Amino acid sequence: MRYMHVISMILAGVVCFVQAAFAETRVTYKSAKSTSSYYQMGVQIAEAMKQASSGKIIVTVEESQGSVQNVMEAVVRQGNYVFTTPPVLIKLAQKGGGAFKGKENPRFNEIRALFPIPSLTMHFVMRADSGVTKMSDLEGKTLLLGKGSFGAREGAKYLKLFGLEGKVNLANVELNNAVPALKNRQIDGFVTAGSYPAPNVIEAAAGTGVKVLSMTSDQVKKSKRTRLVIPAGTYPGVNQDIVTTSLPVVAYTISQMSDETAYELTKNFWKQNSAMANGAAWWKGVTPAMLENVYGKIHNGALRYYDEIGVSVPAANR
Repeated sequence: MRYMHVISMILAGVVCFVQAAFAETRVTYKSAKSTSSYYQMGVQIAEAMKQASSGKIIVTVEESQGSVQNVMEAVVRQGNYVFTTPPVLIKLAQKGGGAFKGKENPRFNEIRALFPIPSLTMHFVMRADSGVTKMSDLEGKTLLLGKGSFGAREGAKYLKLFGLEGKVNLANVELNNAVPALKNRQIDGFVTAGSYPAPNVIEAAAGTGVKVLSMTSDQVKKSKRTRLVIPAGTYPGVNQDIVTTSLPVVAYTISQMSDETAYELTKNFWKQNSAMANGAAWWKGVTPAMLENVYGKIHNGALRYYDEIGVSVPAANR
């Protein structure tokens, strides 16, 4: 009898283990390079999901070499695959353009949006005593663009669009040296792109004093990017709104994800957004209104949550 009791206990333990295993929902979140702020955001989302679901949703964050890789993997990944990318890459993938030319695949049409995350936001950061208050004042100044990054490419593009190409001295300094270079007066300013508030801009504003340039409506239009306003007071000493441009970023999945999982991920993300913002200010700028930046269809499970809370979703995304 004692032997049978032990066997029963073991079997009961196995059943409980199996039930617990099936109760867990495991999600892969493909983010960015491990050194980037977007990877850190992924870690924050993973922690938020675990907390909000009482451990029932386990998110594993994977490093990525970039958004193109994230989108390409949607072709071969199965189930609960979540990845981050600017929506424009979804458009290119589905139309076979840009980096996806010759790589067309019907699976790209199965990509579905869940929720927005902080945008890549352009910052033209000038030393407060540089005398630069608008873009045209950059002529003759020394500006650090950096190399190889989205911000560097976008900054160079803007100089050309705004008639400043060849009229600005470009510093041959790495972006990670921008703050000391500004402080030591080696440069008048630097260009950086990232979720706001950007840590290097906070550091520069606190240590040196800066002016973050606003763009005119015409300049925003020429950029063909999304207009974004950084609220006054975001950076020390910058007491007016900053009109700039951004590249929206969205968390996407594939249609194979169940409606219930997509619903829970979306609900938990928004319920934890305020708590995440207390730990990292870049979440403060994320609102449901940013759904207007989504390209493509929103997952049915996510739509269910947005409809429940009365968020207006464009017809094109349904």
